[in-house]
Amino acid sequence: MNALAFSPLIGWTAMAALAGLALILFGLAAWKHAPGLGWRALAVAMLFVLLADPHSVIEERKPLSDIALIAVDDSASQKLGGRPVQSAAALAALKAKLERMEGVETRTVQGGTAPAGQSGTHLFAVVERALADIAPARLGAVILITDGQVQDAPERPPFAAPLHVLLTGAKTDKDRKLSIVEAPSFALVGTQTQIRIRLDETGAVPGTLVDLAVRQAGGAPEILRVPVGQVVPVRVPMRHAGPVLVEIEAPLLQGELTAANNRLAATINGVRDRLKVLLISGEPHPGGRAWRNLLKSDPAVDLVHFTILREPEKFDPTPEKEMALIAFPVRELFERRVAEFDLIVFDRYRRRNFMPAAYYENLVRHVRKGGALLIAAGAEFAGPDSLYRTALADVMPARPTGLVSGEPYRPQITATGKRHPVLTGLEAERWGRWLRMVALEPRGGQPVMSDEGGRPLLILERMGEGRVALLASDSLWLWGRGFDGGGPQAELMRRIAHWLMKEPALEEEALAAKAQDGKLVVERQSLDPNPAPITVTGPDGAEHRLTLQDQGDGKAVGSLPTPETGLWRVGDGLRAAVVAAGVVDPLELADPMASEARLMPLVQASGGGLFRLAEGGVPELVRRTPGDKAAGPGWMALRAPGEAQASGLAQKPILPGWAALVLALGLLMWAWWREGRR
Repeated sequence: MNALAFSPLIGWTAMAALAGLALILFGLAAWKHAPGLGWRALAVAMLFVLLADPHSVIEERKPLSDIALIAVDDSASQKLGGRPVQSAAALAALKAKLERMEGVETRTVQGGTAPAGQSGTHLFAVVERALADIAPARLGAVILITDGQVQDAPERPPFAAPLHVLLTGAKTDKDRKLSIVEAPSFALVGTQTQIRIRLDETGAVPGTLVDLAVRQAGGAPEILRVPVGQVVPVRVPMRHAGPVLVEIEAPLLQGELTAANNRLAATINGVRDRLKVLLISGEPHPGGRAWRNLLKSDPAVDLVHFTILREPEKFDPTPEKEMALIAFPVRELFERRVAEFDLIVFDRYRRRNFMPAAYYENLVRHVRKGGALLIAAGAEFAGPDSLYRTALADVMPARPTGLVSGEPYRPQITATGKRHPVLTGLEAERWGRWLRMVALEPRGGQPVMSDEGGRPLLILERMGEGRVALLASDSLWLWGRGFDGGGPQAELMRRIAHWLMKEPALEEEALAAKAQDGKLVVERQSLDPNPAPITVTGPDGAEHRLTLQDQGDGKAVGSLPTPETGLWRVGDGLRAAVVAAGVVDPLELADPMASEARLMPLVQASGGGLFRLAEGGVPELVRRTPGDKAAGPGWMALRAPGEAQASGLAQKPILPGWAALVLALGLLMWAWWREGRR
């Protein structure tokens, strides 16, 4: 009996009134010493019991099933080798064993992929979400099917049930792993920086030498022999500004778990300490300050500017102490310091007698080794004192014909110019006219601007490792004054100067790739509308051909699905790009070997067991009461707390009504009989 209850036949108020009346009557009878009073009181009490209808209330309880929670790790490391098959087989066997156990409910959850912005396997987050719907008293056990690489494992089990781990993988698995210990984010152009890396290999003797392939900017690989288990430097020469891509690859081991961590890529941004520009102005003209103002306004440029006002042999009667001029330091600039300048600009400069031919040859060598030369030509370029009549002719993209046109014309962008980043986006329906132009005969390079008749106006050319630009007019300044509507003077001048100084964003031949919405998006900038096809190499080494769609502005774009996570390499034979596609989780691939280390403390604290599937398969399942041992060799237990829930209430009369009535009548008759004998 769980409780005692009453269901009075006439209500408690009436019962109280009758009880009061009975007390009065019995009080009078006792005062008069009436015989048989006790038996009559018992008879009346039985009548009150009959009216109160006492009964016991019994709670009916239904046993609840115990819950076994199975959490399957489906993170990236669980997809390596034979682990997917191993996990699926273990899950099927485990469910079959649990179905044969009475009173056990099985719940299965999958997950482990880290949320956005985090790395590693987050399997316990999945477990805790599943436990939110499970009463703690019903939890029989938590069973994890995982490789043990769980980064969100807590210090203590977040539940009171046993934790069992079925470990995938095998002790005989092999893996070779490359990792970056330290890498700079930027370095100065012209210097040599280094990336510190480490190569680890399962089962290898520390110090064993392995040949690594090191590529820079898609070039030919260089072989670097490194010892296993030691941190070694990889030297990276910073040859240009902008991103410098370095790829390092270790050869694949036979039977290795994954090749994804055999390759790594690092990008170091090359920055110039300061861009040094030498501007030499010749004859004064209205646009003489245009280049000076542009270069002085750039905070990244150190400008050295000289204006040649007269030659040394010319007589000037002004006393030297009253002159604000200095002698032009020809030897210092063109012999000692010429290699310091990133860009040398000749603005309407004509050949002078004080500059020996050898200095022009120094300039030619400087350009071929990576320097830049800009010639803003005026009428002097077509005359006998033209710079073309020096050694600089070897690096000029065109020669003057000797003619100078003074007829106004509107600058145009050529078909090549429409594909060149220096001119892309600058085209307008009506630019202002220019008033003078030197006639040129192209020898090479890319004519990106012309007059209305197609005569070259601006020619850009790569010369060895350097660059040259030839502007065949001194009328560019008119745009800055708004003449005839003007034009983009400052932007055009800035782009010409920065293309010459190798700004990455203005490269006319470039290849880039990025991962976006499950695809590898490739973009190529090229002057050729039909360049070589793209070869894409996936993380598994498989090659794919990709055809890009030309956009008409020098850019061609294409995309490719990226079903596999890892580093994808894109190349066209000359350039290369590497991009991490998919959810590349460094912790997932950092150590893909199955391990007991992270989960064993939790297993021991909960009283559970850890079992390697490769060694014994799924262990037998048994039931144990709380407090008993929950795991042993070849078996693991589910806690059986015996929880139940109320399913209803049952009422049982303590004394049936007929029995109470018989007793009351019997007592009355007994009292009457005793009274009659007196």
